[in-house]
Amino acid sequence: METSIINGNALAKRLRQALAERVRRLAKAGITPGLAVIIVGEDPASKIYVRNKVRACAEIGVHSEHIELPADTTQAELLARIAQLNADTRIHGILVQLPLPKQISSEAVLTAIAPEKDADGFHPMNVGLLATGHPRFVPCTPAGVMAMLEDQGINPWAQQAVVVGASNIVGKPVALLLLQKGATVTICNSKTRDLGAHTRSADILVVATGKANLVTADMVKPGAVVIDVGMNRTPEGKLCGDADFQGMLGKVSHITPVPGGVGPMTITMLLANTVQSAERTAGAK
Repeated sequence: METSIINGNALAKRLRQALAERVRRLAKAGITPGLAVIIVGEDPASKIYVRNKVRACAEIGVHSEHIELPADTTQAELLARIAQLNADTRIHGILVQLPLPKQISSEAVLTAIAPEKDADGFHPMNVGLLATGHPRFVPCTPAGVMAMLEDQGINPWAQQAVVVGASNIVGKPVALLLLQKGATVTICNSKTRDLGAHTRSADILVVATGKANLVTADMVKPGAVVIDVGMNRTPEGKLCGDADFQGMLGKVSHITPVPGGVGPMTITMLLANTVQSAERTAGAK
């Protein structure tokens, strides 16, 4: 079997071109979409993610504000900064880069972001809207996963879908989205016994655990679609996913590489949420 490698970079490029056109239309109405990104502390990986987000904004004409706060920032100080951004009409999307220092509650911070500016889709109100099938914002990585499936012509309707990983950021929302598209969904976690018995039933397998090569080729059925959300480093420093990419070539029908798969889509869907928020503002005016 020939395996189709899903090119996230190519799809992200096409989607960003379409977003740039939407930004140009907003500009004619006097609106420039604005995204504020807050980072607290000196986490190197977070700094790279934030830098990539700011660069992506510039590429399509979205205004971005990059706010760096010291690691000893108090929760009250961070909440005050978020309140300022909530009131700023130039800002249509707000993102606080996780993880946060120990003295700050992530739950309190995510709840403080105005739901209509919650570009990450993590506010409890937006989570509830997603669960009921009427999302305002879809979390970025799950949205990227669904966009990749759609681009490949893969319809989840009546398919067996298995999601390995039950995080609030990826696992749970992507399971909801697959369910809403008509799939029969199984969610696995670190306590799942005989993981392979579940993954081998999957027509569509989404792996999002952060454990390198957790799912091996003998754990998937021939012809399955594998979406690998994992991002890990081998002892040699090479990036790899949660699935054994090389081992699955020739066995599965579609697979995402790491890097170059889901990663570029996550930032693209963040841009999409920000532009969508600006379009709602334009509609309200």
